[in-house]
Amino acid sequence: MTAYQPIADYASGHRFDQSRRWAASLELGFVARNEGDAGRISRLVRRRHHGPLRVQRPFYPEGRNGCCHVYLLHPPGGLVSGDELRIEASAGEGSHALLTTPAAAKLYKADSHGVAWGQHTRLHVAKDAILEYLPQETIAFDGSRGQQTTTIELETGARTLGWEVLALGRPASKLPFATGELEQRFHLSLDGNPLWLERQLLDPKHRRFTGHWGQGGATVQATLWAVGLEDEASAIERLREALPDNNRWAVTRRRGVLLLRYLGSERNEAWALCEQAWHLLRPMLAGVPAHTPRIWLT
Repeated sequence: MTAYQPIADYASGHRFDQSRRWAASLELGFVARNEGDAGRISRLVRRRHHGPLRVQRPFYPEGRNGCCHVYLLHPPGGLVSGDELRIEASAGEGSHALLTTPAAAKLYKADSHGVAWGQHTRLHVAKDAILEYLPQETIAFDGSRGQQTTTIELETGARTLGWEVLALGRPASKLPFATGELEQRFHLSLDGNPLWLERQLLDPKHRRFTGHWGQGGATVQATLWAVGLEDEASAIERLREALPDNNRWAVTRRRGVLLLRYLGSERNEAWALCEQAWHLLRPMLAGVPAHTPRIWLT
């Protein structure tokens, strides 16, 4: 995996035209090590950062031989015009890591020049490794403009489970997502061959946003994915039996990728749905029960 090269012109962050950029990057690498009597342990062995994006230390709430939990920290707490975040993480053969965030991410209104922000996540999972990507939700403020990309590269035998939860506007404060434009891209591949490619544009001025054939006026959406399940059909049946019986979510599979979607108006409902699905799927994917990250409870 090629390391991210920070933007060379650091002074561009002080501009206020279309060339304005504030770059931040984080590169993480996990490996599984045999450490004598301690057994096999997943270690964070590479940690490089540029700008306000970093991790403090790994946690082992599932035991020292269990999954390595890491919290992705972005002290500003949100993205403004010109911000450019890049996160790369690789799980080496046999390792198991879980990435999450300490709080919701916020996408703020664009500046008077309409300069966009960018957030790009790239995950690489080697043979027999497991990487879970479970960030807390993202809240897009009215007028926000930017692009989110998620790229997941798997080797044969790799397993992954993750989600993205997006809340548009702040309806409780009577501040809907009425202007702006968001673009989301997902690219998941196995040994270089694409399994799931998706591009979504969210423009409240487009009829797709309110049309029943599109967004349908929904203000919260979520996508959960899982790759590496031995019996996808059984997993889907268990989800349909256990999750709430309503028309705001659906689950399917295609080319070895299980996808669960939510489209509604409640952040808490979307989060609870994803978390419940994770608790059901993780034992089937990783052979161990889900262990809620402590940071979610603070």
